Amino acid sequence: MAMVNPKPMSVFEKKVDIRVRYQETDGQRRLHHSNYLNYFEIGRVELLRENGISYKELEDSGCILVVAEMQCQYVLPADYDDLLTLTTKVTRSKGVRIYHDYLLEKGDNLIAKGSSIIASVNSEGKVKPLPNWLLMNPK
Repeated sequence: MAMVNPKPMSVFEKKVDIRVRYQETDGQRRLHHSNYLNYFEIGRVELLRENGISYKELEDSGCILVVAEMQCQYVLPADYDDLLTLTTKVTRSKGVRIYHDYLLEKGDNLIAKGSSIIASVNSEGKVKPLPNWLLMNPK
């Protein structure tokens, strides 16, 4: 199943505001460390959407993006009801991989930073080249 004429990616950086919800916190009302990775996923999905395609449409076309590597450095805590800004940036996309960097900030304060390598696979889990429109420098 193919997508309808997707345009080449033109947006490689996206900012998203995220408010820390109570259920995302620990007993001290601090953002639980596991939720930072969920926030990074929100950033990737919204960056894809900014380029005109939903993740659902991408999967329906037979291209599934899976996390191959994830890193997160925690700098400062975030608390319940804090308004955070997540910046997600594609730094490279080539072959079967997309590389992202993340900055999570509260105002001028860095809360966390991270990076990921996302791999493209088919519905059977076998490596599949990224569609040309997802490549930063398509051939």
